[in-house]
Amino acid sequence: MQKILDDIAAQMAAETDRGEVADYIPQLAHVDPNQFGIAVATPDGQVYAAGDASTLFSIQSISKVFTLTIALGKLGDALWTHVGREPSGDPFNSITILEYESGRPRNPFINAGAIAVVDAIMMGHEPKEILGEILQFVHFITDDDSIRFDHKVAASEMEHRDRNAALAHFMKAFGHLKHDVDKVLGVYFHQCSIAMSCQQLACAGRFLMSNGVNQHTGVSVINPQRSRRINSLMMMCGHYDGSGEFAYRVGLPGKSGVGGGILTIAPGKGSIAVWSPGLDPVGNSKLGLKALELLVQKTGWSVFSN
Repeated sequence: MQKILDDIAAQMAAETDRGEVADYIPQLAHVDPNQFGIAVATPDGQVYAAGDASTLFSIQSISKVFTLTIALGKLGDALWTHVGREPSGDPFNSITILEYESGRPRNPFINAGAIAVVDAIMMGHEPKEILGEILQFVHFITDDDSIRFDHKVAASEMEHRDRNAALAHFMKAFGHLKHDVDKVLGVYFHQCSIAMSCQQLACAGRFLMSNGVNQHTGVSVINPQRSRRINSLMMMCGHYDGSGEFAYRVGLPGKSGVGGGILTIAPGKGSIAVWSPGLDPVGNSKLGLKALELLVQKTGWSVFSN
């Protein structure tokens, strides 16, 4: 495994077309695109890494996997009254489908859906309490208390919140948000600002490769059925309108973020995190997708392999 990751990192270092950083979030516009990291956490507790795997980056929409897990723990299947489970086929910040579907977001991984999930888990509590709960959950699944919010990134997103605020107000107009829009957005932007390395992120996904159990710690995070369902949503919806392309080329459940990270799950085999800040036109890490395609070719880890 270490040789495979070293080889992939060497190939990515030679790439010249690295995509474009997410400059619509000013704090992310300053990130050096000439970086690439990859890490794999295996069921036996090992973590293999190569490249810039210890560099912290903003996980952005990958955090939606964790808030979805929290929401299913709190609300169970009642969550699906707030948000759907179908691929969107539209950009992650599109308002079009919301209008057609009376303000109910298509799935929990587009921006509108993730905002609805935050509203659902707030349950009348103040943002500070919910943010503490989210961070505590991330510490729990990673077994790492050093992980923090990047407050500069959160402030940058709050300052440029107009599109997400439009989505939130639209949902609230249809009765799909119960809390104050700015409070919900404050939680959402902080959730997206969580800073992690590839090594930490790979560890965060361990429970999803083992039917809801973190085998390294022996602790059950969620039940097996919910673990399978989160993986299925990651496969169908984890890369916005690039989800089909990701399934075609990689063949694993995954969730991307505009910070350039991708968390990918090979059930029973590994939790994989890649990061390269340059994005393709639909907002997914350009080199991250290439690296994961190579990893699957070298390991045979696709869920479609015999």
